Amino acid sequence: MTIELIGFDGDDTLWKSQDFYDAAQAEFERIIGRYVDLADARVHERLLAIEASNIHVFGYGAKGMTLSMIEAAFDITGGLISSGDLHRLVGIGKEVLAHPVELLPGIREAVETLTADYRIVLITKGDLIHQQAKVERSRLGDLFQRIEIVSEKDPPAYSRVLAEFGIAAASFVMVGNSLVSDIAPVLELGGRGVYMPYHSTWLLETNPQFALEDPRIVQVGEASQIPPAIAQLRAG
Repeated sequence: MTIELIGFDGDDTLWKSQDFYDAAQAEFERIIGRYVDLADARVHERLLAIEASNIHVFGYGAKGMTLSMIEAAFDITGGLISSGDLHRLVGIGKEVLAHPVELLPGIREAVETLTADYRIVLITKGDLIHQQAKVERSRLGDLFQRIEIVSEKDPPAYSRVLAEFGIAAASFVMVGNSLVSDIAPVLELGGRGVYMPYHSTWLLETNPQFALEDPRIVQVGEASQIPPAIAQLRAG
């Protein structure tokens, strides 16, 4: 089957990201643990619920996470959290924004290999300024014909990209670590996907009911397996 365009996710597909958010949440829980029993207060679940409810207001990324942590801190502690600890929560968000960009092993080589035969586009979501900075620090930008930073990765967003390239969804393959954002919307449109799970994934990006047996998906364990997976989809 013809493949005319390959899309790559950014966070946890090209470079490490979730590790920094996991560390931020661990520090958040350490701070909140000074005020409440973490298990009794269901701190993890309550923060996740607040983040989910705030996505349509703050969007994705470190800034939205920081504002949600501040809101959750007030809610969970009953307003008892100190100004010093609130200041520390802001600092946690800044640390996530400033983290270095560390490419996943072999990803540059995998993308470079595919550029010889395919048009490649980066499609990532999150805060515009933060994502632009990560693309720049990654030094991968020149490998992509276009860089799309979107507020949500859903069928309309992918449809817009495909229309701008003038190709049908059946000729598009998306490579990413998120079943929710990278794979499911593309399959809904009639495209295909290469799923490369990361060792840690934000719960809002998981879908345990998703059928990985779909022949339009190839799952890989590392970046070096991406070009063979594309070849497999092309032959299928």
